[in-house]
Amino acid sequence: MITHLNGKLVEKNPTHVIIECAGVGYFVNISLHTFSKIGDAENIRLLTHLQIKEDSHTLYGFVEKSEREIFRLLLSVSGIGSSTARTMLSSLDPTQLKNAIATGDVPSIQSVKGIGAKTAQRVILDLRDKILKVHDIDEVYTSSNNTNKDEALSALEVLGFVRRQAEKVVDKIISQDPTLSVEDIIKLALKNL
Repeated sequence: MITHLNGKLVEKNPTHVIIECAGVGYFVNISLHTFSKIGDAENIRLLTHLQIKEDSHTLYGFVEKSEREIFRLLLSVSGIGSSTARTMLSSLDPTQLKNAIATGDVPSIQSVKGIGAKTAQRVILDLRDKILKVHDIDEVYTSSNNTNKDEALSALEVLGFVRRQAEKVVDKIISQDPTLSVEDIIKLALKNL
């Protein structure tokens, strides 16, 4: 219903802000991540999520679209409410949270106050595929010490190949001959893609 607010920042706190839009003051709950990004601008624009319950209408504000997307994904997990989701985004920034979910990093998610092992596992189980699909971040976190592989993958991406598919082919090529140059890896990969 309300997708964003653009107005004068009247009050700023680590947990909420008040934004005046056309003479109406909106109380917007925020995470520490958003608080740190707002700065001291007089006029701000926040993306919002409106939560409607029987006894309340609550606005949550986000500086970045990715943070709002993760907040909404977290709400879809059984046992995670809006205050827990906001706490998670206050403890870990959106990128750290995406990383933790994508890599199945239970200890990182469990480090958030109020999140136990079972809840952390449920978050990973429920959201891992969505995070990987929506944000395509699984490729970013596969660590490799092979710079030839990384350069070859970057080149193949520039040529328009999907990194995940290219990586499988490149891994196969490198496993057969780890001494290949970047150019040779790319040439062989192009034949197999």
